[in-house]
Amino acid sequence: MKLKIGNVTLDNNLILAPMAGVTDLPFRFLCREQGCGMAVTEMVSAKAILYKNRNTKELLEVADGEGPVSVQLFGSDPSIMAAMAAQIESGPFAFLDVNMGCPVPKIVNNGEGSALMKDIKLAERILSSMIKAVKKPVTVKFRKGFNEDSINAVEFAKMAESCGVAAVAVHGRTREQYYSGTADWDIIRKVKEAVSIPVIGNGDVFKPEDAKALLEETGCDGVMIARGAKGNPWIFSRTLHYLETGTLLPEPDAKEISKMILRHGSMQMELKGEVVAMREMRKHMAWYTAGLPHSAKLRNDINQVETMDELRRFVEERIGAL
Repeated sequence: MKLKIGNVTLDNNLILAPMAGVTDLPFRFLCREQGCGMAVTEMVSAKAILYKNRNTKELLEVADGEGPVSVQLFGSDPSIMAAMAAQIESGPFAFLDVNMGCPVPKIVNNGEGSALMKDIKLAERILSSMIKAVKKPVTVKFRKGFNEDSINAVEFAKMAESCGVAAVAVHGRTREQYYSGTADWDIIRKVKEAVSIPVIGNGDVFKPEDAKALLEETGCDGVMIARGAKGNPWIFSRTLHYLETGTLLPEPDAKEISKMILRHGSMQMELKGEVVAMREMRKHMAWYTAGLPHSAKLRNDINQVETMDELRRFVEERIGAL
């Protein structure tokens, strides 16, 4: 269950994936409390660090007691990536992760994210230059390939290993699939068979049974949970329990969900101020309440919530009472 990456041993092999607009400090903290072995920040642009972009500072914040956190950088210029990795290395991060899997058009059209899967030589220069520039372990996250005609995850993983990367995370979809269809776990197995560094599998883990199946079917060393954690930090405690004992804990009830929402909201408020916190909590609330009775009406009414007091009242009256 424990996972060693470079010189760092994690409490367990369940990892919260980097998700833009989701894995900020409060959410990572809540997942960590539920037993997540490591969390990854939202992705941070190396150029934004270089140009001292205001928003970047917040993305790089890590809380005391958050445990091992990996910071995820994206970019396509080897010298900027190396220089910015060196610049932030002294921060409270256990690892520096490189995003070579993001499918978003504006990232890909810039030659960043999963576009780098089409240019393995450039990807190699980026990883090599970063590894030379820092002492902390460097990891990389990528996909099955750019499209079905260019499935090169195995070749990519071997390249990363030869650069000195400490671990790889593989999402079993191509860039063209985005998040649709089913993730191909077979490619994760093939990567695992091809390299000797830890391989973290990612894609379609929405419940504890999925994590167990992914580990068994691919032999991967760790499980990265992305969308399955949205509005569901409990997925970590429930999955850990299931992997250790073989029994499934019940899903959280309305009371537990209410408590989690209010903690999440107050942590957001402390960090970002009430206006921003409440705006951000709307999407989290929609995820937390998915599957509850009348969830469509709940989602609609959540958008009226503007203050922490209103959030508290809304949760007590509409969710806690369910």
